[in-house]
Amino acid sequence: MRGLRCLPTTGSRFGWGAARMVWCGAVAALMVPLMSVAAERTGGNAGERVEVPSLELSAGEPLRLPGFWFRAGLAAEGPPRPALVLLHGCGGPYTRDGTRLSERMVEYSAWLNRLGVHVLVTDSFTPRGERELCTQRVGGRVVTQSHRRRDALGALQWLAAQPGVDAQRVGLLGWSHGGSTVLAATNLHHPEVRSAPIKPALAAAFYPGCGAELRSGYHAAAPLLLQVGEDDDWTPSEPCRQLAAQASGAPVTFHAHPGAVHGFDGTAPVMLRRDVPNGVRPGQGVRVGGQPAARELSRALLRSFLVREAGLP
Repeated sequence: MRGLRCLPTTGSRFGWGAARMVWCGAVAALMVPLMSVAAERTGGNAGERVEVPSLELSAGEPLRLPGFWFRAGLAAEGPPRPALVLLHGCGGPYTRDGTRLSERMVEYSAWLNRLGVHVLVTDSFTPRGERELCTQRVGGRVVTQSHRRRDALGALQWLAAQPGVDAQRVGLLGWSHGGSTVLAATNLHHPEVRSAPIKPALAAAFYPGCGAELRSGYHAAAPLLLQVGEDDDWTPSEPCRQLAAQASGAPVTFHAHPGAVHGFDGTAPVMLRRDVPNGVRPGQGVRVGGQPAARELSRALLRSFLVREAGLP
């Protein structure tokens, strides 16, 4: 790998083995009512309710994931379009009361649809009897990144088979725990990724935990946009910076937003979550909240990435 250089900006792009700067089955009984309520109350912004087979097997059959399908216009209109799987964080894809999709999922789905991108939102938690993982210690979680990797790869297969979807332009977009899933589902060092019949053509991750894939060695199956907050004390930025610098395979574009914390692309004010036992200072809580400048820039960087890698106009 060539020497790493720093530019005035915090955005950088690394790839193809060289570091080069470009810019600085069974569902728990309690979960069934939850899903029924969520399907009924999400209203006009819920998308079409679908079931998505994971690559994980349960009693010999693919685990069925609840999904919400947001088409970018009618499938019969124009040529096939790109499509993305949206991968939720440790809080799941719903609001805290479980009655509707979260603001982030609805907002990004609508924005992507306006750009001409189909969207599939999946739920990896309720089929496994979980509502959220944020308040659970990392080592004690029932739902692991192995589970979520299989879910993401299964969702890509589902996407590629849909009318109006360009199977050559399907990808992954995830936040936090879902951002880690993006890394786990695009790392060719994992046999499941190498053998997957449908691989992502592009991927984007917001503030993921990068430690596990950094230790595994990250060999990107597809171009990746990796955005983090410099002041994130839940999933720190430095392991992600190292992962981008050391990555092999497809290009990795990295951008660290100065002064931003976890969830910087949201609109809620920054707050301290004392119920989260993980992070840089375990037991002392983590900061979460939006930063207007980082929110605006991160959206612009994501759009530019989609124009470049998904062929958007």
